[in-house]
Amino acid sequence: METDAPGEPGPTAERDATIEIDVLVVPDCPNRQLAEERLRQALDETGLRAARLTTRTVTDGTTAARTGFTGSPTILINGRDPFAEPGAVPSLTCRMYRTQDGLDGAPAAARIREALRAAAAAGGGA
Repeated sequence: METDAPGEPGPTAERDATIEIDVLVVPDCPNRQLAEERLRQALDETGLRAARLTTRTVTDGTTAARTGFTGSPTILINGRDPFAEPGAVPSLTCRMYRTQDGLDGAPAAARIREALRAAAAAGGGA
């Protein structure tokens, strides 16, 4: 694992800055907090604490279609949904994720870590 000297920007810090994460949710999404907690945990565990994390509310079908929002919460890493299911269509509904323990309201932390590491390895591109 790469580390940076204190106070010196290095490869990890540069990659962190290029990773942008958007959590897209519908109003009052019951799984928003779970998704955000798992994302923060994964960011801490991967050392990507400087990545930009934004939560946005999606309220209409046009925005859902434009952003690739296939249910709440949708996590985009650099504009791409690494958890996209083939054939999923834009939708203003709750979204469920397949985990080893069954369906859940957010991706498993391990899958989020994998997606973050892949984005970092690609130089910030997901």
